[in-house]
Amino acid sequence: MEHVEYSSGQYPIQHRKGEVERLKAQDTALSESTIRLLKSIGVASGWKCLDLACGPEGITHYLLELVGSSGQVTGLDGDEEFLAIARADAPDNCEFILGDAYATGLPDKTFDLVHLRFLASTAGSPEKLVGEAVRLVAPGGVVATQEADFHTLKCYPEHPAWRELADIFVACFPDGSSDPIAHRLYRLLMRAGLEDVCYNPVLIGTRAQDAWRDYMPSTVESMKKRIIDDLGVPKAHLEKLIADVREHLSHPETVWTFNSVIQTWGRMPST
Repeated sequence: MEHVEYSSGQYPIQHRKGEVERLKAQDTALSESTIRLLKSIGVASGWKCLDLACGPEGITHYLLELVGSSGQVTGLDGDEEFLAIARADAPDNCEFILGDAYATGLPDKTFDLVHLRFLASTAGSPEKLVGEAVRLVAPGGVVATQEADFHTLKCYPEHPAWRELADIFVACFPDGSSDPIAHRLYRLLMRAGLEDVCYNPVLIGTRAQDAWRDYMPSTVESMKKRIIDDLGVPKAHLEKLIADVREHLSHPETVWTFNSVIQTWGRMPST
């Protein structure tokens, strides 16, 4: 299957068996906050929307419900296998294209909404992403981002394996600073000339009985190559950490908080 490397060159998550299921579990966990975001933006019938780095579906199904048959939804991703999955049930007014979210090659001022989720905070180069999104949005249209602040990734009760695995998880991404990309995007949207820029942090809690429970260990499994090759963590030690964390998360008294999802959005001036 064809694959396009993002031009930031930093995206650490590898394609593996189970990755599609992990991404769909992520989407389910974030569905309520995503729908609230789109309704706050005012996505409506007839809009043309672009979901950058959409993966095997992204938020395209939510967008389709809002834009109706008179609207158009486009998903762009660098993984042709993901796009093939997304295309399987796509209606006529939804297309999925292979491309680089940092340099799409799509025409200027085309979309009423340009959305991206979990790319700037995981692959880096937020200024470049914002620049591309602003280029693509039409006058009066909206640029919206949903990005991760890893500082809220915590488990209760605490566990040594969780803490070590969480530290490894965060070290895989370009965003461990005291000025996280997720929060920095608010300033970047303002400096790009967008109006009425909004900022909304979302925090999700998870229990042992929730399907979302396995998100952190399963994401680490999708970054094994990076962790072993680049961070130098021995494979056997990493696998034991994953097993210990899974056992702890399965205990009925264990709860944990996902990284905060920082939603920012703003509107391009009409003229």
